[in-house]
Amino acid sequence: MKNTIKVERAKKDWTQADLAEKIGVSRQTVNSIETGKFIPSTLLALKMANVFGTSVEAIFQLESTD
Repeated sequence: MKNTIKVERAKKDWTQADLAEKIGVSRQTVNSIETGKFIPSTLLALKMANVFGTSVEAIFQLESTD
């Protein structure tokens, strides 16, 4: 699964730590999600979409290998 979290953060000028604080996780968790090492839960994905003001589908996209 690929994601656009880094792009969305840049639009808002947020660091990984800023996003982590807003969604209630560690900075390391945000980094792991951004790099594709960790797939977030539905709840966490919804929280991210909410703070970015967009849909989950706009942030996370399935790849052909998923």
